[in-house]
Amino acid sequence: MTGRMMQYGSLLAIVYLAAACSEKESAAPANRTEVAPAPNSAVRADAADQRLVLAFGDSLYAGYNLGPNEGLAPALERVLKSRGIAARVVNGGVSGDTSGAALARLAFTLDGLPHKPDLMLVGLGGNDMLRGLDPVAARENLGAILAEAQRRGIKVMLTGMLASPNMGDAYARRFNAIYPELAKRYGATLYPFILKDVIGKPTLLLPDGVHPNKEGVAIIAANLAPLVAGAIEPGA
Repeated sequence: MTGRMMQYGSLLAIVYLAAACSEKESAAPANRTEVAPAPNSAVRADAADQRLVLAFGDSLYAGYNLGPNEGLAPALERVLKSRGIAARVVNGGVSGDTSGAALARLAFTLDGLPHKPDLMLVGLGGNDMLRGLDPVAARENLGAILAEAQRRGIKVMLTGMLASPNMGDAYARRFNAIYPELAKRYGATLYPFILKDVIGKPTLLLPDGVHPNKEGVAIIAANLAPLVAGAIEPGA
């Protein structure tokens, strides 16, 4: 096990779990983000030319403890614009959400959009893992989310999570297999680990050592952008 992954295991299991639980109990605006357009969108193309992307996930999508322009949705929107792609990225992240809680709000979220999204990013399961919930339940909930997207004709990009090492090898094998299995089953694009290139790097993380700061979010957005662009460009 690498030093970075050991740091991931110790910090993620303690700090992120505590944060997720407290966020669920309190509705502090800085920690809980409802569906809303990415603030101060830099894209000014006609609505008919814009692609619509929904970022549907937990605190790693919601912009935990970041400013309104520093979360994943606005960061990704900016990167897409820099690539010449007019896209509106809607923040559908809610801090503390488990896969089950997200499934419960999925229809409401999709029905509240101005039209069917060209792509839905799905980033969930971390809170299930940190609470020690059965991976079978997470797989079923995530599968139901992907199945509903498929039913509505929405492309999906699944951003995966890795089990904290202190959850044990048996749990990790079951949990980590969820994302590639579901991506294959539902034809979703897979980005295996949402915190790639960020976890274990203090300069890219908030003081809790787990959630990305604005610089960390920028790296995640830059990593995701090529896959997102490939999914939403005309003819994709």
